[in-house]
Amino acid sequence: MVGVIDGDSLRVMHEGKAELIRLIGVDCPEKRQPFGTRAKEYTSTLAFGKDVTVRGDKRDRYGRTLAEIFLPDGRSLNEELVKEGLAWWFRKYSKDLQLRELERQARDAQRGLWMDPHPVPPWEWRQTK
Repeated sequence: MVGVIDGDSLRVMHEGKAELIRLIGVDCPEKRQPFGTRAKEYTSTLAFGKDVTVRGDKRDRYGRTLAEIFLPDGRSLNEELVKEGLAWWFRKYSKDLQLRELERQARDAQRGLWMDPHPVPPWEWRQTK
């Protein structure tokens, strides 16, 4: 069972307890950024209330599990967000070449946040807030 906090943060029930998950390798726009609400809605559409598979065991500095989430149909939620132009490939923390390629394709097609000629990555936006 999945609850959605924002585009790249979820709460997943695991062994009777809610576990905070931060999607690894991606960074969605923040809630007050352009496309932030849309990223959360898309994540909700794909994952809310569904049984998912979580792969990852590292934790970030906030205690969240860093993971890739696989949807019931086997697709990666992390990849789907980047593919739809609703997340950046978080290149600072990820060497995932598939995410890099999906971001390039979304950018070339001007999907989602790539419609904006100068989208501000969330890691830069957070520094100004």
